[in-house]
Amino acid sequence: MSHVIDRRLNGKNKSTVNRQRFLRRYRDHIKKAVEEAVSRRSITDMEHGEQISIPGRDIDEPVLHHGRGGRQTTVHPGNKEFNAGDHVQRPQGGGGGRGAGKASNSGEGMDEFVFQITQEEFLDFMFEDLELPNLVKRHLTGTDTFKTVRAGISNEGNPSRINIVRTLRSAHARRIALSGTSRRKLREAKAELERLRREEPDNFGDIQEIEAEIERLSARIHRVPFLDTFDLKYNLLVKHPNPSSKAVMFCLMDVSGSMTQATKDVAKRFFILLYLFLKRNYERIEVVFIRHHTSAKEVDEEEFFYSRETGGTIVSSALKLMQEIMAERYPTNEWNIYGAQASDGDNWNDDSPVCRDILINQIMPFVQYFTYVEITPREHQALWFEYEQVSESFAESFAQQQLVSAADIYPVFRELFQRRMVT
Repeated sequence: MSHVIDRRLNGKNKSTVNRQRFLRRYRDHIKKAVEEAVSRRSITDMEHGEQISIPGRDIDEPVLHHGRGGRQTTVHPGNKEFNAGDHVQRPQGGGGGRGAGKASNSGEGMDEFVFQITQEEFLDFMFEDLELPNLVKRHLTGTDTFKTVRAGISNEGNPSRINIVRTLRSAHARRIALSGTSRRKLREAKAELERLRREEPDNFGDIQEIEAEIERLSARIHRVPFLDTFDLKYNLLVKHPNPSSKAVMFCLMDVSGSMTQATKDVAKRFFILLYLFLKRNYERIEVVFIRHHTSAKEVDEEEFFYSRETGGTIVSSALKLMQEIMAERYPTNEWNIYGAQASDGDNWNDDSPVCRDILINQIMPFVQYFTYVEITPREHQALWFEYEQVSESFAESFAQQQLVSAADIYPVFRELFQRRMVT
């Protein structure tokens, strides 16, 4: 029996291959732990690694071993209290296996298996099977990314790209072409020499002449070089433009006075999750941050998440600013445009119909996907019902969900950005 031990080590002296196999085997436990971690983490710890616990019973594996063999005779003691079919009463007292019993000086058990996953692994499990829906538009001109592809064989190139097989094949073909006639004559001369030695051993003149011809032909064949610069072949690599999808995500957050600190924290968690998802999965994507109360303002990442500015509530101001930025900087024939809005649903009474009209007429016809999350434990208000009319008109590209607490963020996020089956 052969035993193969994988001793390939990564930077942390752990087997990368075995670790990947372990993560695949216990992916269900890890995904569940990741979901729980997202809901309890603070904003600053959202993208760090995580400590995962797996019950000891779930990591048991079957083991094959040799039995004792032979014939074994055993005697099992009986009892005087029970017969077959009798019901055994539940023991009185005790903790029922839940840790409420008293300390003991006997017995043994097994703790849970605990291990640490890295930041990269944590984000991989967090965003598995998620994507931006309807990412179809491609900007084909002015691209600044290229990919190197094979483009056949060239007679000139870098020595590091030499194609050994094609070079030897070319050299072999050249040697055959240059020495083919000589080799044929050499075979004929050797056959004639053998015939003369067998049939006319006394014909020294002809034998010496053929031997001289054989030496001349052999020398001519040996003068053909094994490898010539003409034979060298190189792998030809060329750079092709790499068309890439260009996308922009508008993040609209309500920071009005009706948004409590807890509600704002949930909104920030949702947008941080969205921001990590976009930056990790898409190279060419821009994020536009918009905060609004009675007026809307485009801000940078730092101000979006940490500014303390507040005021009244006019939601349409954010939608109007989004439409203006779309028209000014992001042509709809080149960009995949997405929007994500978070609010507690409170809005100035006459403004909710305005939001609906802006979405239906000026935003939704030009965006790939728009999501609205309402963070409130209360009943929905006018803004939610106006957005339901938008959803009826754009069922494939508009989605709305309700968040009550931080525990709802990750399930709602996965539902909003779940990978769709292409039909």
